[in-house]
Amino acid sequence: MGINISTPGVHHVALRVSDFDRSARFYKETLGFPVALEVPGLLIFLAGGNAIGIRGPDEGMPANDVFNPHRVGLDHLAIGCEDEQELERVARALADAGVENTGVKFDDALGKNYVAFKDPDRIAWEFYMV
Repeated sequence: MGINISTPGVHHVALRVSDFDRSARFYKETLGFPVALEVPGLLIFLAGGNAIGIRGPDEGMPANDVFNPHRVGLDHLAIGCEDEQELERVARALADAGVENTGVKFDDALGKNYVAFKDPDRIAWEFYMV
C-alpha cells in the first residue's frame, strides 16, 4: 500500500544558481518578481501564487557547472503540508518504506517544520508546513 500523502500542492521550488547576486538581480530587477524573503544566500520571490527560491553555489557544485535540461536538475521540490500530525505521519511512513529522509526538521530561515526525502534518482523533495 502506498504512503498516500495528503497535500494541498506545491509549497515552493528552489533553484541552484552559479552566481547568486547576478541571479537575484535578474529575478528582482529584470523580471520584477515581488520578493517574499531575502536572507543571506536565499532569495524567495513570487511568480503569481508560486514561491520560487534561489540559492547560490555550494562546495558540492562542480567548478564552472552549468544547467543542462537533459540532466536531472532541480535543487529540490517542496510540497505543502497543512497539519503537523500529517508531517509526522509521513516522516514515519517514509522511514517504514525505507525511503531516505531527515525526519521532521525545523527550517530556521523560514520558521517552518519539514521532512526532506530523496527519490530513487536522489532528487531532493520536501514535505513542508504551509
